[in-house]
Amino acid sequence: MIHLSGTILPGEASEAWIVDGVITYTKPAGASAATTIAGVAMPGLVDVHCHIGLGADLVVSREDALGQARDVLATGVTLVRDLGVPADMRWIDGEPATPTIIHCGTHIARPKRYLRGVSRDIEPAELPSVIVEEAQRGDGWVKLVGDWIDRSRGADSDLEPLWPRDVLVDAIQAAHEAGARVAVHTFGTDTIDDLLEAGVDDIEHGTGMTRDQMSEVAARGILVTPTANQVSTFADIARQAGQKYPVYAERMMRMFENRYEHMAAMADAGIALLMGSDSGSTLAYGTLPSELQACVSVGIPAPTVLAAASWEGRSRLGYSSLEEGTVADVVIYESDPRTDMSVLDRPVAVIRAGTLVSEATPEV
Repeated sequence: MIHLSGTILPGEASEAWIVDGVITYTKPAGASAATTIAGVAMPGLVDVHCHIGLGADLVVSREDALGQARDVLATGVTLVRDLGVPADMRWIDGEPATPTIIHCGTHIARPKRYLRGVSRDIEPAELPSVIVEEAQRGDGWVKLVGDWIDRSRGADSDLEPLWPRDVLVDAIQAAHEAGARVAVHTFGTDTIDDLLEAGVDDIEHGTGMTRDQMSEVAARGILVTPTANQVSTFADIARQAGQKYPVYAERMMRMFENRYEHMAAMADAGIALLMGSDSGSTLAYGTLPSELQACVSVGIPAPTVLAAASWEGRSRLGYSSLEEGTVADVVIYESDPRTDMSVLDRPVAVIRAGTLVSEATPEV
């Protein structure tokens, strides 16, 4: 039995107990024998854009994937939406000391229009049937690549939508009929109206959204994951594009330079946000705390970020958040991260399904 003492968010209770893997706010028999952990407790963090199992050389070994998962869990993340891995990762669900993982199958893209080897590459006419196949492989989510650079245009190459609007409409309808929601990668502006018309559920990155598009996204309740750390790499992407793809390079640099204003505007528009590290082949695992701090630094209010990364984010994905009698996925900090984001880097303890899986080492 574990006794939580201090503050338990989001309801501000002063104490709770964890018994047989679930949380209760009623003092149980034998509570005097419980192990007490003091601090500010909150529902375990959720990283909605993470690719456990993916590495620089694509799919990693089981040992390395477990290392990735446990690095993520140690930061207080107890729930992950993998958002695309080119391998069946369900084997990890039975492993101890790992987060709950919402599997999303494999990214769907077009040939030569995404990272090589990462996606399932198809032609547009195949999209409605393939999106259903990937929905059947996942846990209620599908990942679609919405835009990418089209290098066939030489120096005029730029971000362009991958899918004709009518095909996209049919595909997202098919996914919904199969019981899945659709998350779509998009950097540019042109793709957004197509996604709105198609009824997409979640926009990943969304760096090209205009103010009007943000308002419409908010009005429709479409989820958006800002990925501040990923956007901070846009300057390097622009430099690498260099003289070979100057139009694309200019666009990526412009989005990099506008990232502060843009992300603050998403929050101001009232968009329902999710938080994701985009950990995978280029960004390290266990970096959600850094992502949350980066989102605050670019202008999203800290309380908004913390809620999206914990109780509101969990609710938006259909998971509990320390309500009476629900699974005890908990992260505890020495003080309130809404007023001191630095504590995200050093959780006092992480509890996964009622089991203490990570505890801070006392300083000597």
